[in-house]
Amino acid sequence: MSKGSSETATEAPGGRRTLSMASRDRASELRSAFLRINTSLDLDTVLQEVVGSARILTGAARGLIVMLDERGEVQDFVTSGLPAEVHREVLEWSDGERLFEHLRDTGTPLRVADFPAYLRELGLSPSPCGSRTVLGTTVLHHRDGHLGSFFLGDKQDGGGFTHEDEETLVIFAGQATTAIANARSYRKAQQARADLEVLVDTSPVGVVVFDAKSGRIVSLNREARRFVKRLHTGGHGVDQLLGMVTWRHADGREFSTGDVSLEQLFEKAMPLRAEEIEVSVPEGGSVRMLINVTPIHCERGEVASIVVTAQDLAPLDELEKQRAEFLEMVTHELRAPLTSIKGSAAAVLGAAPVPPPAELLQFFRIIEGQADRMRGLISNLLDAGSIRAGTLTVSPEPSEVATMVDEARNTFLSGGGRHPVAIDIPPDLPLAFADRQRIVQVLSNLFSNAARHAPQSSAIRVDAVREGDYIALSVSDEGPGIPAERLPHLFRKRVRPSEGRDGTTMGRTGLGLMICRGLVEAHGGRIRAESGGIGIGARFTFTIPAVRGRPRATVSPRPADGVFADGGEKPKVLVVDDDPHTLRLVRDALRVAGFDAIVTGSPSGLSEIIRREDPHLVLLDLMLPGTDGIKLMREVPELGDIPVIFLSGYGRDETIATALASGAADYIVKPFSATELKARIAAAIRLRARPRTFTLHDLSIDYERRRVTVAGRPLQLTATEYEVLRRLSLNAGRVLTYRFLLRHAWKRYPRRVDPKLVQSTMKRIRRKLGEDADSPLYIFNERGVGYRMPQPDDRCPSVSNPVQPAGPVDPPSRAAALA
Repeated sequence: MSKGSSETATEAPGGRRTLSMASRDRASELRSAFLRINTSLDLDTVLQEVVGSARILTGAARGLIVMLDERGEVQDFVTSGLPAEVHREVLEWSDGERLFEHLRDTGTPLRVADFPAYLRELGLSPSPCGSRTVLGTTVLHHRDGHLGSFFLGDKQDGGGFTHEDEETLVIFAGQATTAIANARSYRKAQQARADLEVLVDTSPVGVVVFDAKSGRIVSLNREARRFVKRLHTGGHGVDQLLGMVTWRHADGREFSTGDVSLEQLFEKAMPLRAEEIEVSVPEGGSVRMLINVTPIHCERGEVASIVVTAQDLAPLDELEKQRAEFLEMVTHELRAPLTSIKGSAAAVLGAAPVPPPAELLQFFRIIEGQADRMRGLISNLLDAGSIRAGTLTVSPEPSEVATMVDEARNTFLSGGGRHPVAIDIPPDLPLAFADRQRIVQVLSNLFSNAARHAPQSSAIRVDAVREGDYIALSVSDEGPGIPAERLPHLFRKRVRPSEGRDGTTMGRTGLGLMICRGLVEAHGGRIRAESGGIGIGARFTFTIPAVRGRPRATVSPRPADGVFADGGEKPKVLVVDDDPHTLRLVRDALRVAGFDAIVTGSPSGLSEIIRREDPHLVLLDLMLPGTDGIKLMREVPELGDIPVIFLSGYGRDETIATALASGAADYIVKPFSATELKARIAAAIRLRARPRTFTLHDLSIDYERRRVTVAGRPLQLTATEYEVLRRLSLNAGRVLTYRFLLRHAWKRYPRRVDPKLVQSTMKRIRRKLGEDADSPLYIFNERGVGYRMPQPDDRCPSVSNPVQPAGPVDPPSRAAALA
């Protein structure tokens, strides 16, 4: 096909004889070109030869070939006769891809006498190559797939491309297609082989290939060379080393390659799977390996080669050693407190006469202290397992740093710590976004670590500073210090006795510091240790995220000193447990701690007891006769008004998570100490301190006087209307569902949820508040769900997902469950 001009072939003098000679010459040139493009399988060389041969066959001044990949994108771009700068311009030509697509879709050779005019007809920009005449392009196909296109530009003699040039290029392109396809296949095979070699060489399993006839090594990967290096005694090559090897099986069988040659072994080689073998050489090393042997047979059925894979068992042996040492350490740790408990109990039971009360009390204190020690060790072991398994979770919330430090100090001192704790925390330190209990655990571990290594008369110092978006807390001691080379390894689990800072068992385990690292990193922080050297003490610093700005209080809490209200009123704690022994222990512990304990062994009538006694907190056993604590949280509306702490002997994470999701404030696993019980109750009551008043714009609610005013004007509300308004204000910022409002505001809870009942009550309340439902100021409707009241500092009350207030009166999970 010719575009831009038409040319007519004329016979030279001599007629048919001249044409015949020209045909023979062209055939000879084609044969030479075919030989040139098939002499190599390197794709780049083949493409360069194809372009060069096409120029020779047609007398073209310049040429290029564009090759596409399976996705139709340009893979190779080869030119001939073009300067480097022109090559670059053609490659970057913006309309090049459109021209390639056009010629690909045409599917026939193209001969153009005026290429610039042809480009203008197609609406394309001028070509950077500057060719006037073009023979383009022959589209190459291989197995019905598009490979690429030829472009030849301008004849060297200044003439135009002829019909014979077009035919020659078509014939040549057919052979070029095969040559290019073969070169591509060869490149893919080479790439696949290279990938396989890299895979085998970088494998953590040793791979050795033997020639079966000679017994010589054909190849071995990096891991296999490492084995050889461990066995090598010096002065021997690899082949010589093979003749000295002794192979010892796990069942005691052994043989030496010095007695039997590898060729003899390979003649009758059988597959071997997962055999434990120790390989050793005289006066050299030994390696215990898990070996697999696979014979490779040739077409005649003979063994041609042997592939041996070997996995080093040394890391597994090290893990087994660590496991044994760890079990030994745990056994030792548990045996010591058990011995003390057994000895104290035996002393009391076997004493005659019965020891005086003071002596009995001392024995009981020993038993309690050793039991606490065992419980702490078991908790550390469980936390260490969670950290290693990656299942440790934290529940961060805005927390006062001073409160966490003070709680950790109290825990340390009440647990027998004799070192004074000096605290230096700036008053303007922001809140920390942290799981309070977990950070208290970190501080307690650091206090215990410092106490083990510091003189008893010295103080443990705690200070905190802000570092950007984080708060850095430091615990310092005046102990013997830490060598610099051991600082990077302090937070790893250690079980070897030589690695303790002192001779104590806890110093050997390193579990406490490892747990500190896991807990801190779970918060997104970092922990580090510093020491000036031997005799200068140590300093442990960890960071936790800081809360940006301090949240403003939306309600004014009732004045309190700790958990006790003004006037010395004792907080009431209701205990619900069917175990008389637990009831007696908890009752006595609460009374000693200054609480007013109310106990019951049956959950029946729980609603009436709560309304009559009005407790500040409920201790609820998880498993009760005929029911359970989680079910009671759903069925007893009064439990939604006060904090609930579950008591249970079940310590599984799933059980605790389910209990907390039901709306509980905390969860205590039996057995527990009186100190822990008091601390958790006090913390829960502080977090749920009942508000005294609520103010939003002109609306003011006085909870103690049950008085509601708007701009100073008192409102006359029914008991149901007041309870609805009280619930909305106590949960300001959160949506309360129809079911939630019906359950808590109506004395007789309807059997079915009727939104119309709530809606009619809400209309009356809005009318008394003087607001319009279309532009509300106090009560907002969440269509199909329920109602909400904005927080006092909510600047955008119309948002559909308000921010949850800190320490909600009714837990979000419980409200969601009622929906």
